[in-house]
Amino acid sequence: MRKIWEFKTKCPQCGEEITVENYLYDAPLIGKLLISVSKCDGCGYRHNDVRAVESKGPHRLTLKVDGLKDLNILVVRSSSASIRMPELGVEITPGPAAKGFISTVEGILDKVLEVLSIMKDDPEVDERALKEKEEKINKAKEGKIAFTLIIEDPTGASRIISDKAKEEKLYRPEIA
Repeated sequence: MRKIWEFKTKCPQCGEEITVENYLYDAPLIGKLLISVSKCDGCGYRHNDVRAVESKGPHRLTLKVDGLKDLNILVVRSSSASIRMPELGVEITPGPAAKGFISTVEGILDKVLEVLSIMKDDPEVDERALKEKEEKINKAKEGKIAFTLIIEDPTGASRIISDKAKEEKLYRPEIA
């Protein structure tokens, strides 16, 4: 991994100057990745992002997960990509502070379970529905439920590293 550039900017939390460092890494199977790292010494704010350098244009990636082996498939999700798993009732949409990441399918399920665990403290959340969703995701992690992982990325920088993954180009209607 080699540093390719760095720049100074203001911390979005406290306004102090922070340095953003960008590294280029050539990952086996995945290709070139841009890794951005920043940390504010003033308030402790941190932001890390990972994205594939080569864009394939806006695309939808689809993976049918139907066994334990599929849980180990690598996923690169850019900070602009959304993730859906319709059979599990999961939808992850990127916000302004979204981060790209590299994970396995199982790792994504673990992140969803982590968020559901935090949601338990919200008095407005339907506890029974939350528990049902947790049970369904845990069954998927055990290979007892097949599901579809769908990633839609307007930048085309996300990847699913598997021959089972299907890619579909997404076209934006022209603005008149």
